Amino acid sequence: MNNLKRILTMCLAVSLMTSCDKGFEQLNTNPLAITQISDPGLLLTNILRNTSTAGGWDAESTIVQHFVLPYNVGATLGYQFNDNNPGINAGPWGVYTGVLRTTGQLITLVKDNPARSNLYNMARIWRAYHFMWLVDHYGDVPYSEALQGQAEGKFYPKYDKGAVIYEDLYKEIKEATAALDPAKDNNAAFDIFVSTSASTAAEITFWKRLGYSLLLRLGMRYSKVDANKARTIVTEAFNGGVMQTNADNVVVRNMTDAGAPIVGFENGRMTTIRVQNAFNYYVAEPFVDTLKRFRDPRLKFIAARYAPLQSTAPQVVSPDTTMANQFGFPVGIDQSNFPTTHPSYRAPTGTGQNFSQLNYNVVANMTTPSLVITNAQTKLLLAEAAFRNWLPAGAQTAQQYYEAGVKASMDAYTLFPNTTPIPVSLQNEYLNVPGVAWDNSSALSLINTQYWIENFNNGYEAWCNWRRTGLPVLKPNLINANLAGGFIRRFSYPQDEQTTNAVNYQAAVSTLGGPDFLTTRIFWDTP
Repeated sequence: MNNLKRILTMCLAVSLMTSCDKGFEQLNTNPLAITQISDPGLLLTNILRNTSTAGGWDAESTIVQHFVLPYNVGATLGYQFNDNNPGINAGPWGVYTGVLRTTGQLITLVKDNPARSNLYNMARIWRAYHFMWLVDHYGDVPYSEALQGQAEGKFYPKYDKGAVIYEDLYKEIKEATAALDPAKDNNAAFDIFVSTSASTAAEITFWKRLGYSLLLRLGMRYSKVDANKARTIVTEAFNGGVMQTNADNVVVRNMTDAGAPIVGFENGRMTTIRVQNAFNYYVAEPFVDTLKRFRDPRLKFIAARYAPLQSTAPQVVSPDTTMANQFGFPVGIDQSNFPTTHPSYRAPTGTGQNFSQLNYNVVANMTTPSLVITNAQTKLLLAEAAFRNWLPAGAQTAQQYYEAGVKASMDAYTLFPNTTPIPVSLQNEYLNVPGVAWDNSSALSLINTQYWIENFNNGYEAWCNWRRTGLPVLKPNLINANLAGGFIRRFSYPQDEQTTNAVNYQAAVSTLGGPDFLTTRIFWDTP
């Protein structure tokens, strides 16, 4: 019933919103912008439901070698083939005309209303999350003039430097989180991240922990480019109060607490790999080999084998999830150049390749939730911060945060369909496996390898953290010379920007630090 109430309110909000515009001037203008609404909280439901979360299986997840699309047949050309694909590149940019437009409308409606200050500050925090998403993907992007076509007549916005945007996002997250007040408005009826019956105190506690955990993530992004700034921001986030348990996880749910699907809302990330030919998609060899080496109990929820190999794999109720039988598809190979002498070669049987695919009953289920910011991520970031001596007195040790983060990651799989809890005894056993067991001499590798595993279903955050740390160490995809033996460090700008906002696009590229290409680094990703 709680989810049903939210769905009804969101549908009302959606019915009030404008459809997508086609021209660029129209794209940056919303002639039907909402100026009056029975309750602006209706927009919050829509904003949170449409949160940008994991990125694409064929993009971020492919870059960090969680996933492989081995079929080089044109339709699947993309980052597996080091290809600068316009369709993929434009994906993250869509938040401008989607969730950021709605968020801007909500902020306009409530910013001058003291009675809705909590709603206003929640919107500011989630606006900052989505601009982080944009900077992390592209680098310099429109910010100060973004989405101001109607209000300011700025139909062709300039691009701001990523570093400048991050400075303002730091201010926004910090100020908005601190301003949340349990003595003011309750928005739980519209807030899909908490129970509809949550008290104001409970909702504000949740959002404060969300905000400070996002601030922690932002602070850690600076670890390569400015360690002193990273330490300052991380300390502020820690002192503010970050996530404590898995109850603090930011989750976009696609099923009710009773396990029933939320009608009309499915995990759209799974649509392509389930509806189209499932035999095009495989779990990557580096990821499968790592989990097998660690005897990781999460592997059965992630990877599965199907027999016969066929496009109807998503309909198989009981695939083979035995650990010993899982084999990831090699990176840098496609279906046409897989020599029989290759050490990982497995002869195809039937339609498709004889390698592990996703477990369509769990991680690739249409009701699988999207975990956006998690307790496990937060604990692992705190483990790194503690190891770097960035946390104040009273913090736990790096090992304590690390082990708590690993356990939190395993426990979070109870949110997924068709799973059973991983026993504490098995979790403790896992923490003693070589390559997992705590060792100060390899602490950063341990922590960030587990962060890579934790974010299997969140390729965006896995890719960001991998660029920041270079861990785990991955071998480049050498399927061709397009990346000159390197990795994809950013998305190129969408083609529409190059033609419709050409002057500002050219100005941005001229100061980007490299060409508008996949290998150019963004400001926090220094060599």
